[in-house]
Amino acid sequence: MVSIPMYEKKEEGHRLFIPLPRGFPDFCTFAFSTEQVAVVCHSLYQSGHIDRLAQFIWSIPQRDEYKRNENVLKAQALISFHKQNFKELYQILQATSFSPEHHEELQNLWMQAHYCEAEKIRGRELGAVGKYRIRRKFPLPRTIWDGEETSYCFREKSRTILRDSYKKNPYPSPKEKKELAEKTNLTVTQVSNWFKNRRQRDRAAGNRDK
Repeated sequence: MVSIPMYEKKEEGHRLFIPLPRGFPDFCTFAFSTEQVAVVCHSLYQSGHIDRLAQFIWSIPQRDEYKRNENVLKAQALISFHKQNFKELYQILQATSFSPEHHEELQNLWMQAHYCEAEKIRGRELGAVGKYRIRRKFPLPRTIWDGEETSYCFREKSRTILRDSYKKNPYPSPKEKKELAEKTNLTVTQVSNWFKNRRQRDRAAGNRDK
């Protein structure tokens, strides 16, 4: 059995053990620097381990140097998205001016959240026109956008890799999604959404042919 690295947090007479991703050192107490917290958040974010990410975020002391860190805020945004707490997600994205390196991922969360809300209200999946209207209605906040025109399509090389993988297996495992994310320079969330949307399109096309 493979042991999972832990760090130990002592609080009010009890000890809390939180699992860390493989490759991170063990710590006896919560003695992480801001940089170390950012590394853990980034690693869990990219791996798509939402439950472990939420657990780690919950354990971080309420100090400004942690709360204001962009990787912590980005992790909180992803957790809010998966909880479908979109109001909280929008507040996080609009309250802080994020560095350009985070823009693409956060823009994706912003738009996907608005798509989900619209689909829930309408009771059906949005098409290309519907998504375009949502983007016009809910433009990107300047906190996650530098004013340049944004492309909502992946690069052709990335799409080719995803299409080839889809032909082999429309339901990739978490490990396969992570490998695809590394090959395409996308996040695990983006890869997961691409496969989900592709399966939905194929099902819709199959229903029309019946």
